[in-house]
Amino acid sequence: MFFLLQLRFGIKASSEGGLSYHFYEKSCPQVEDIVKDGLEAVFLMDPTSPAALLRLMFHDCQVQGCDASILVDSREGGEMASSKNFGIRKRELISMLKSIVEAQCPQQVSCSDIIILAAREAVALTGGPRIKVPLGRKDSTRTPSYEFADQLLPPATTGVANMLNIFAKKGMTLPESVAILGAHTLGVTHCSSIQNRLYSSENGELSVMEPSFAAFLRLSCPQGPLTSNLSFVVNDPTSFVFDNAYYVSAMEGRGVLKIDAEMVLDPETARVMQRFAVNQDDFFREFSSAFAKLSCSGVLTGEQGVIRKNCNAIN
Repeated sequence: MFFLLQLRFGIKASSEGGLSYHFYEKSCPQVEDIVKDGLEAVFLMDPTSPAALLRLMFHDCQVQGCDASILVDSREGGEMASSKNFGIRKRELISMLKSIVEAQCPQQVSCSDIIILAAREAVALTGGPRIKVPLGRKDSTRTPSYEFADQLLPPATTGVANMLNIFAKKGMTLPESVAILGAHTLGVTHCSSIQNRLYSSENGELSVMEPSFAAFLRLSCPQGPLTSNLSFVVNDPTSFVFDNAYYVSAMEGRGVLKIDAEMVLDPETARVMQRFAVNQDDFFREFSSAFAKLSCSGVLTGEQGVIRKNCNAIN
């Protein structure tokens, strides 16, 4: 599997000029253990952290590539000011891990690699597959504007065709694209993201939703100003466990987001959804491949970027 990933992504076996599975073998061989050990205790104390770290990686890689730009405390109007980054949390965990790594391997490991490793542990430590990822990313020397982030981060109303197009540009197959959305099996959805779905008289989406589930969502997310930005619903019944319950729920008419419902109705994606709902191993296999492809999206290597000493500031 690892050899196939090398062929598919053009990953080099050495650290010269690209990503490698052995990039820190000499400069910081303990980095993966540092990240794993550092997060185990955090996840026990705060089981919402894995979902936050996985989302942090997705949002970082979607805008300007996997380069840790999302961590920079930039001027007003920077990337984190994007409305699409509402609810992004736990950036401080990456800084915490970075400080531990710096104490043992000064100026060797990038913040962008730590984001990827933290997201990998978010999956593995909650019951999902342990994904082998190549390392050697560099950090960006600039942070994009919130307007740029707004353009590239998909809204909660994104449909199947647009979402598949986004992931196809990152080299993902149809099954991989459906699998990467299975990251929704962790965490929650803010009520503000499903208001239109619940209360618009034009979209007719409630007709394809299981009636008692629709009633539950409306009760949890009342229409109007009573719904604060802190209101949310869990994505599936096992929201702290990385499993295939997301697909089971969606196939039963209990998908929370618009994309969850649309993938069940689309003939091509529905077949994949059904397969993942009954075969968790297939989901894990396709998700691992998709995760690896996403982690290699738009990366900076070699002389293209820097290794930040402080993840929150450009050197």
